[in-house]
Amino acid sequence: MHNGSGSGNDGIDEIARRSHNFGFLLAHEKLLVIDGVVAEANVYTEPDTAMWRARRFTETLARFLLRAFRLPAHGSLATRIDRLKTEHVINTDEIYDAFETIRDSGNKATHGYYGDRVAALECVRLCFVLGYWYHRVFVPDAPRLAFAPPEPPGQTRDATNAADRADLDTLNTELARMRDRFTEMLVHKDRASSLLDAEKAARHQAETELARLIADRDRLAELVTNMRAPDAELLAEADTNLQSIKKPTAAEREHLIDRAAHAARPVRTEREVREDVDRMLHAAGWVVQDGDAVNHWAGPGVAVREETTASGPADYLLYVDKKLVGVIEVKREGTPLSAVERQSGRYAETLKASQRLLAWRQPLPFRYETTSVETHFTNMLDPGARAREVFSFHRPETVARWMREADEDTAAPTMRAKLRGRLPALDDDRLWPAQRDAVQGLEKSLAKAKPRALIQMATGAGKTYTAVSSSYRLLKHGGAKRVLFLVDRNNLGDQALREFENYLTPDDGRKFNDLYPVQRLKSVGMLESSSVVICTVQRLYSMLCGQAIPDPDTEDEGLDSYERDEVVGVGYNPAVPPETFDVVIVDECHRSIYGLWRAVLEYFDAFIVGLTATPVAQTFGFFHQNIVSEYSYREAVADGVNVDFGVYRILTEIGQGGAVIPKGIVVPKRDRRTRRQRYEELDEDYAYSGGQIARKVISKGQLRLVLETFHERLFTEIFPPEPGRKTREVVPKTLIFAVDDNHAEEIVTMVREVFDKGNDFCQKITYKSKDAATLIKSFRNSPDLRIAVTVNMIATGTDIKPLECVFFLNEVKSWALFEQMKGRGARSIDPVELHQVTPDVDVKTRFMLVDAVGVTDSERVDASPLEKHSEKQISLEALLRKAGNLSLTLDEASTLGARLAALAKQIDDDQCAELEELAGRPLTDITRRLSACNDSDVIEAARQSGTGWEARLIEDACEYLADPELRARLLEIRRARDIVYDEVNPDRLIEARGVAREDTAERDVGSWREWVAENRDMLIALEVSYREGRNPRVVYQELKNLAARLARPPKQWTPDRLWEAYESLGLAAPRPGLRHGPEDLMGLIRAELGLIEGQPVPTREVVELNFQGWRARQVQAGVEFTEDEWWWLERLAETAAAGAGIAEEDLDRVPFTDRGGTDGFVREFGEERAVRILGELGGELTA
Repeated sequence: MHNGSGSGNDGIDEIARRSHNFGFLLAHEKLLVIDGVVAEANVYTEPDTAMWRARRFTETLARFLLRAFRLPAHGSLATRIDRLKTEHVINTDEIYDAFETIRDSGNKATHGYYGDRVAALECVRLCFVLGYWYHRVFVPDAPRLAFAPPEPPGQTRDATNAADRADLDTLNTELARMRDRFTEMLVHKDRASSLLDAEKAARHQAETELARLIADRDRLAELVTNMRAPDAELLAEADTNLQSIKKPTAAEREHLIDRAAHAARPVRTEREVREDVDRMLHAAGWVVQDGDAVNHWAGPGVAVREETTASGPADYLLYVDKKLVGVIEVKREGTPLSAVERQSGRYAETLKASQRLLAWRQPLPFRYETTSVETHFTNMLDPGARAREVFSFHRPETVARWMREADEDTAAPTMRAKLRGRLPALDDDRLWPAQRDAVQGLEKSLAKAKPRALIQMATGAGKTYTAVSSSYRLLKHGGAKRVLFLVDRNNLGDQALREFENYLTPDDGRKFNDLYPVQRLKSVGMLESSSVVICTVQRLYSMLCGQAIPDPDTEDEGLDSYERDEVVGVGYNPAVPPETFDVVIVDECHRSIYGLWRAVLEYFDAFIVGLTATPVAQTFGFFHQNIVSEYSYREAVADGVNVDFGVYRILTEIGQGGAVIPKGIVVPKRDRRTRRQRYEELDEDYAYSGGQIARKVISKGQLRLVLETFHERLFTEIFPPEPGRKTREVVPKTLIFAVDDNHAEEIVTMVREVFDKGNDFCQKITYKSKDAATLIKSFRNSPDLRIAVTVNMIATGTDIKPLECVFFLNEVKSWALFEQMKGRGARSIDPVELHQVTPDVDVKTRFMLVDAVGVTDSERVDASPLEKHSEKQISLEALLRKAGNLSLTLDEASTLGARLAALAKQIDDDQCAELEELAGRPLTDITRRLSACNDSDVIEAARQSGTGWEARLIEDACEYLADPELRARLLEIRRARDIVYDEVNPDRLIEARGVAREDTAERDVGSWREWVAENRDMLIALEVSYREGRNPRVVYQELKNLAARLARPPKQWTPDRLWEAYESLGLAAPRPGLRHGPEDLMGLIRAELGLIEGQPVPTREVVELNFQGWRARQVQAGVEFTEDEWWWLERLAETAAAGAGIAEEDLDRVPFTDRGGTDGFVREFGEERAVRILGELGGELTA
């Protein structure tokens, strides 16, 4: 914070030194010191002045807080105070009430002379409370202070009536209470003194300090009166100091919010702290006893007060099952606990002989330090043991379990030890690379015992599956006993449950739920056997508060609402202690979970893992900037996990500028809650803006025009016909976002009318819908339900993979919510699954975002697709040509990436493998490089590299497309998908007759021979490799690629078609019913290259003849083989006939694996003979 102490030439330094209650604020702002001191000085003489100064004190404090926490400072004091509360800077009733009491002090009537003084004294005390809270926020190690009440002047006015006498009694009572509190706050018990001695010393210190303050009162008043700096100058300087405050980063702001929460906790006396610690121990199931009355049989856990160790009395020693296991060191509030760790450690390490006999482990492993409002815990069994903050003490049963686990596994005695050294390498090929990165990144973070970790993954990239995979590994290998899985909305709980239940473990293929029971939180509470519990933060909060929880299938918008008037607080619940969960996974929850609701998360002594596609600054701050994995929407599109999108804008006059309904018009009005409609004549013109549509007024004309435009242009502009494709007819699955439930009703009615469809065509899916879960399922799977209207129930998390259109009739202000809504359409889907619900579309390559409210116009949202240009603007051929000569722009590179990502979804596995071989890498690597040209972070980093950055970025993006053959093949595959429709030229009949098979056979053979001649060199090299048995696997793959290339338009030469042509022309012997594979092309190639005499023969026949010849030569040479050896030799011949020869790795495939594979072959023939026979057969069978 800004140090407002100045030069001190105006006497403020001395004022601060003499002021017990406000002098410490000089480190922050002079004006706070002066207003506090002046208010205190005028409590008894000018109470109105005192209260006015107190109000200005709070105004200054509020302005400095808003600036320090990066919040807007406009508005009245009341507005500013509410903003501080809403943004969780003020997060306790005590602080908020202090602000409000002072703010209202001048507005409330008082009764009499002493009533004014009671109110003024309270305002000054509250100024101290607020000032000390502010001081502790920015000076965490600030010394503990207590309010010293200003003493009344020696002579006071007599109370003249009953009201005055009552007010005077109140004043005296308050002063006495404040003096007692001041004394209690000075009590400090050290190791050498008793509590009684400490209290006696505190009384003496208090009397001395209060006497000093009385003696200084006149001098302080004189200093204030003679202060040279005028009031206006102080105000101006405060404004300057305010502007000099550096705005914090998101992480710094989050840290300050944490400190504000800590600083707001009431300051307790040492006696109160010890009483609180006793209560905390009792609540956690410990029996608390004095050192001279110990009974170890009183309960499973016994906490003994003031038991003396070899180095002095420990505040508490902890016994579990009559074994000494831990220590608690108690300090008065405000004490930095990190400085106490050495003291608790000393007690744990210096036990007396009698204590050592009872100790479970030496030194004692379980160590706590506490001020009752803050508690730290260190488990010395952890590797690299370090203290962590916990809500309260662990229960004896928990400690007993830790002891058993440590005894059973001495090498990794704790969960943190297992996380550091016991997690096996990740071996699950079902995970996407991004999911694998996330799991591994999380486990690295956990191994370092980082308490919080954030996984950022694009919507639809499989965050939940990633979390399930991690949960399984943590439960099986990481020592976790129970995982809490928090979902954003209750209806997503069922989806998460299915994900857990359907997960098959990668090691033995069993279902997750068979090994680790999973439950959604129910009205009966949490089952003891549950390993995973799924719920919302609201229902979890209800459980912590002991409230009834509705069944998970019950949808209750009120219960699922994140809105609260104040920050949620929780207390200790023995039925759900803080150690209930070892890991808390927060799946895409509302940002307020890290603000209003954060106390629920921080209640548990657990690792907290966040999953989100849309992190905001508050999210990053809560997770301490520990981002273990990042996977953007752009990367997900490039990898084929998601699809790109397009934007279609519908703009109307009323939607943009609003309208006016003239007075005298009778308008319908509908009750939002009951939907009862009545009619009312307008007394005056009713004007509304575009932004008020659906919020204050339903414009049926605007709604009808928007929906009619959508209907009319759906298949011409929004989903226009693709080149070579018919115009679509089935309405794409469309999700419309409405403002509220009432608006949704109007939209459903209008959609059915505009499209002239029945009820099943369009449905509302909101919390008020009956059986919303069934409707969601129908929207996902039914061909009938084409359009769904929702408010927020499907806004986050719900997967509707066939969705192709996201329609905004609600102007969303939040970037994060917009991204979540947009993400509903991003999921890719298997073409067969899509065809089942939308029969006239082959593959989902993108979705459309239809905007009728201007949401995409906002700078806050990302409505920029990867594909920047349409096919009409620039073709794939032109883009590939420009990539080859490095003349792409950044937008064109992004467009090419989007086109290739879409193409990747349309090609088959063979084409994909062929492209990967040509490129030397997966097609997704190419699309990632190109799509990076649309990444603002990548562009900014490149820009920082200096002149020529854009050319270098384009060069890097196009590197993988350098091969002309790859570019040509990409274009060829793309063109093979299209068929051009000529609707212009009429035709004239030339001939109509039957065509003999010989005619087409002649054309095929003739064209084939021309092609062989053109590619002679390539085919000779392939034949040599085949004949000599070189790399049979590679040769066979080349034959497969060749067959696939020949089978594509315009040739369409399959092996069967070519052989049939040869047979039809008498160039090959007919073989009815024989199916020809890629290997049979070799016979035709050899024939046309002149390498064989006579007619071509299929590969199987060639191999069989060669094998018979080899076998005959072996017999002639006197070589004998056993029956088992002939089994191997015959199977090798069959393998050669089905491919391009014999490779050693073939021995480790079926059927050879039935007899031991390679090892079995060597055992049968002997190593030397096995190598010779394999090489001999490999060279002869395909010759």
